[in-house]
Amino acid sequence: MLEFDIAPAERRPAAERAALLADPGFGRVFTDHMVTIRYGGGDEGEGWRDARLIPFGPLSLSPATAALHYGQELFEGLKAYVLPDGGIGLFRPEANARRLNATADRLAMPQLPEELFLKAVRTLVEADRDWVPAGEGQSLYLRPFMIAMDPFLGVRPSSEYLFAVIASPAGAYFSGGAKPVTVWISQDYSRAAPGGTGHVKAAANYAVSLRAQAQAQDAGCDQTVFLDAVEHRWIEESGSMNLFFVYGSAEAPVLVTPPLNGSILPGVTRDSVLTLARHRGWAVRERPYSVDEWRTDAANGTLLETFACGTGVVITSIGRARSHDGEFAIGGGAEGPVTAQIRDCLVGIQRGRAEDPFGWSVRV
Repeated sequence: MLEFDIAPAERRPAAERAALLADPGFGRVFTDHMVTIRYGGGDEGEGWRDARLIPFGPLSLSPATAALHYGQELFEGLKAYVLPDGGIGLFRPEANARRLNATADRLAMPQLPEELFLKAVRTLVEADRDWVPAGEGQSLYLRPFMIAMDPFLGVRPSSEYLFAVIASPAGAYFSGGAKPVTVWISQDYSRAAPGGTGHVKAAANYAVSLRAQAQAQDAGCDQTVFLDAVEHRWIEESGSMNLFFVYGSAEAPVLVTPPLNGSILPGVTRDSVLTLARHRGWAVRERPYSVDEWRTDAANGTLLETFACGTGVVITSIGRARSHDGEFAIGGGAEGPVTAQIRDCLVGIQRGRAEDPFGWSVRV
């Protein structure tokens, strides 16, 4: 296991930090430090080396850096929370470590030992624990990422890589907090295709979603829902969220979600929702779900609720959906009781306020 060289940053004054934490938004404020680990290119040849905690700041890159030309780059996202006793907790970081390595394998990048991933995250959180906001709905968002570093324009996997972790105190992902959002069903653009990279956290997946997201914003929507790339019929996921559809009743709900088919990201929050639902005795159906079924069942009342989930958004209700074919509401456009229950249960575990029978919460 690598040991980290520590180069402490000059910490910002407490008053300045407190002002930033009062309303951090999402992804616009960053802590004092960052972690970096390099792969390859050293005197000892291949392998991970030079693990460091350093002041947050710019990276120095050659204009020929491979990541800039061929998109060989990946990222992860997880959060740290203030616990009731004042400690700091992480939520399922080992799941993010495993998914990062699945992405690395798909992109022909080196896998990072899970223990080193966890140590990198812990090192940064311990150094910047004063940046973990304690307000309701707030957290410290952690962004591990890896980029190809070869200054070479040939099309091949890089031989050198940089892994880094940065941190950003975060409030609500959507402006206005926890309220039903409106989504745009994209009929013009596809997010992923069979055999591609839709099932991993490749940075390029998000680049191809941005034009569709701009279209959604032009239509007055908060997010985009993507359909499959072959038939343009089956719902896959949103730009940053997995999707669930609630049938049955509030007392005995049935949760339907599209199956992991090679073009849907296996979200850590998605997996947590499935586990929590089954633990409660709720029925779960992982099956193909069409946009026509969504529209029809919302109109006739068979569909009770729709919600989306992800690290950034946690659990958010979808109240309305729009497309070139018109608009429809789900459950009258209001958040339903099942969405509220599953969010309260998940957030309770994340923040150490509820029993954690799964061992998901990891104290720093």
